[in-house]
Amino acid sequence: MTVAKPQAKPKRKVLLYPGEDGYFVVEVPSLPGCISQGKTRQEALANISEAITLYIEVLQDRGEPVPDDTVEVVLV
Repeated sequence: MTVAKPQAKPKRKVLLYPGEDGYFVVEVPSLPGCISQGKTRQEALANISEAITLYIEVLQDRGEPVPDDTVEVVLV
């Protein structure tokens, strides 16, 4: 008997920046509208991780495709 191993959650590129209210804001460019925030950097990243999971679950429940993370980071 083979036991299925839990799959690691795929990583997504995010934008993390300070908001006007002093909180950290985090956006996921590959998941439109997936935005969160937190009082600290760590809290913001934990919150967006949960938001990503829920966002993808909703897409899957609806039978919609999950967009690939095709964001390219370029400095200009």
